[in-house]
Amino acid sequence: MSIMQYNGGSVIAMVGKDCVAIASDLRLGNQSLGISSNFEKIFAMTERTYVGLPGLATDVTTLHEQLRYRLNMYTIKEERTMEPETFIHLVSSTLYEKRWGPYFIEPVLAGMQKTPSGAFRPFVASTDLIGCINFAKDFVVAGTASEKLFGVAEGLWEPDLEPEDLFETISQTLLNAVDRDAYSGWGAVVHVITKDKVVKRTLKGRMD
Repeated sequence: MSIMQYNGGSVIAMVGKDCVAIASDLRLGNQSLGISSNFEKIFAMTERTYVGLPGLATDVTTLHEQLRYRLNMYTIKEERTMEPETFIHLVSSTLYEKRWGPYFIEPVLAGMQKTPSGAFRPFVASTDLIGCINFAKDFVVAGTASEKLFGVAEGLWEPDLEPEDLFETISQTLLNAVDRDAYSGWGAVVHVITKDKVVKRTLKGRMD
């Protein structure tokens, strides 16, 4: 078994019309042994930037603290909020620094990017465990159920979804995909981000 699958867990981010959503399951396991059904993998880095960290649970905690420290240093030095596009490059360089002994995590980022005109546009991206960035205009996935997530998302996602429709789409995608994966599931958490608010909902999932 790959170390990436040791604790299980999956994350997906999707683009909508002037909104973006990121969702993860809540399972923490030791291979096929379930340990917790309340292990959140999505963290709010700024008001409009959320990052999901599926992978080895110890590295989730370590990398989250490392990113939080670097983000705070940026905020103090630059006296402004870091934008999502800048943040994914910070994630990338943080992971690439450790490429010879990497963090076993594939981050997924979702946020609302400020444009030069002052408007906001949805932004999603992901990286591999050594920081190679994957920008997307539709959705990004990571974790043990990533193949199933790709399949369901390809079938359900469509452009310009309103926030409520995006919530429904990402929820159905995640719940149906993790049902077909032994290492993910046990409920889910969904964040829908718009330019002026973030709505967080917790979903019940199969517990078998």
